[in-house]
Amino acid sequence: MSLERELQKRSGSKCELSGSEENLSVFIVPDVKENGLQTALYASKTCIEQMNDSDAIDANHWRCLNDSMWSEHDAVKIMAWRMLNRIKADWTRDLLGMMYMEEDTLELAKASGDGEPEVDKVIHRDVNGVILENGDSVVLIKDLKVKGSSMVAKQGVAVRNIRLDRDNAEYIEGKVGPTLTVIITKFVKKL
Repeated sequence: MSLERELQKRSGSKCELSGSEENLSVFIVPDVKENGLQTALYASKTCIEQMNDSDAIDANHWRCLNDSMWSEHDAVKIMAWRMLNRIKADWTRDLLGMMYMEEDTLELAKASGDGEPEVDKVIHRDVNGVILENGDSVVLIKDLKVKGSSMVAKQGVAVRNIRLDRDNAEYIEGKVGPTLTVIITKFVKKL
């Protein structure tokens, strides 16, 4: 069976990224050494054009990744991750924060260099200088008054699944109780 037929069968003759049923063809994930079904996906002409040309990206077209990033197929996950990193918007950051990939699949996704450039990357550190990442858990080292409310976040409270502010190394976001709160990194310690 040809690669295209296998991909048609796997995808139900739909674009594995957008769900479109028109102008479909095989797309081989670039910068991945392996070949075959594991590194190929069935995609629409629009998706392929935008994956190949960053200047042609229409951010609204890629809102479809909200569904396709959960695919069981590595090639789809890799391209979803790469496209979410190319589009600089709050909603893409949120999706990247939710997305889960096995370590080896994530390494393949990063092979294209689509992640944040290391030179410009903002590094978040806790009170002890430990680097914080999206999804980490931290504990408050001091009682903190939550601005705009009468709530006080008590010392020792664990904040799980934090999100990092892209622009400011001192800010992280996390839920303290039921409230999503911005927390200053000098008041937390990584668990």
